[in-house]
Amino acid sequence: MSEPAAAECYELVLEGGRVLDERNGVDAVLDVAFRQGRIAAVGEGLAAKAARVEDVRGAIVAPGLIDIHTHVYNKATSLSVDPDFIARRSATTTLVDAGSAGAGNYDGFRDYVMAQSPYRILAFLNISFPGIFGFDWGLSLGEARLREMLPVDRCVAKIEANRDRIVGVKVRIGGPVTNKLGLGALELALEAAEEVGLPLMTHIGTAPPSYADVVSMLRPGDILTHCYRPAPNAALDENGKIIDAVLAARARGVLFDIAHGMGAFSYTIAEGALKAGFPPDLISSDVHVIAVEGPGYDLLHTMSKLINCGLSLSEAIGMATSRPALAINRPELGHLGVGAPADVTVLRQVDGNYVFADVEGVRRQGTTLLQPMAVYLGGKRMEVARRPFEEPFIIGGAHSCGGHL
Repeated sequence: MSEPAAAECYELVLEGGRVLDERNGVDAVLDVAFRQGRIAAVGEGLAAKAARVEDVRGAIVAPGLIDIHTHVYNKATSLSVDPDFIARRSATTTLVDAGSAGAGNYDGFRDYVMAQSPYRILAFLNISFPGIFGFDWGLSLGEARLREMLPVDRCVAKIEANRDRIVGVKVRIGGPVTNKLGLGALELALEAAEEVGLPLMTHIGTAPPSYADVVSMLRPGDILTHCYRPAPNAALDENGKIIDAVLAARARGVLFDIAHGMGAFSYTIAEGALKAGFPPDLISSDVHVIAVEGPGYDLLHTMSKLINCGLSLSEAIGMATSRPALAINRPELGHLGVGAPADVTVLRQVDGNYVFADVEGVRRQGTTLLQPMAVYLGGKRMEVARRPFEEPFIIGGAHSCGGHL
């Protein structure tokens, strides 16, 4: 038998997994080959040309997961968590921080967190100069109450100096976060986003302002995060009907993001929206110091929850890979096309009897869970952590997740 030519040799082939790549329309049992940190080929029979082969039969091979709403300015902001811990536990390759930092403290985030982590960390920059500074157990101080705290020129200047990492502008709107400034904070954030030509991610909280008033101001490509937050001030009216302003926003290209967190996922709203044919565009965790302990936990748990609500596996994968990559204008990420960075998440879907809970304490019996098997970032194998809060509920035990890796 002749040896493959050096030019044809792959450094690693993941053999025989179910490849789910929404961007390229792939849902089939195939091999995925790596070379020099990039996807070299996707097809059948690639193992014969590989220097190393990993058997992933029975597993799901997806583009590296992207959590588009996290808080990971660890140890410098009270709400943030360790990005490396979260990435290991949730099999994620890219974390996008949602406004933990503003122009006044972004440099520390870049130098002391982003630059020190092996994972890809990007950010929406908060229009508020200090970012989210007053969020913790039993503590919530609004960072967008005063117009003087939202200097558009400082936000724009910081983004222009850091376009390699900053992917958009963030603002939190609603209730005590904005107080009397209300929609005025959204106007300033939109002004900054318009000037830099990037999307705006807008948190929707309690009224005022209303859900309809907020979503009506968003532009195509902007993101409404916490889209399935509980009533009052939800996407559904008192009769369970999707409000007209939400439908109009989707029609013009506004994106709707889950961002589960500690207060933004209601089964009543989620089930009503899905029944009405209004799925989210994006799945994210809003993981922070409180949500990391449940009921949101992290991206992978939130994906499992949405699958148990009725989303298909392929939909959930697309909402956490290709779609967030496109939403942040990073088309090189979130897919397995030849030449793309070899960011790959390998998962196993297992039977389980986990009882999921929403943020209001409503419970639903689940039947399936996603479990991490392996993660590759730029072709490099990364550590994967256990998920002790789910393992007791895996039918057959956690060992049943063990594959060939």
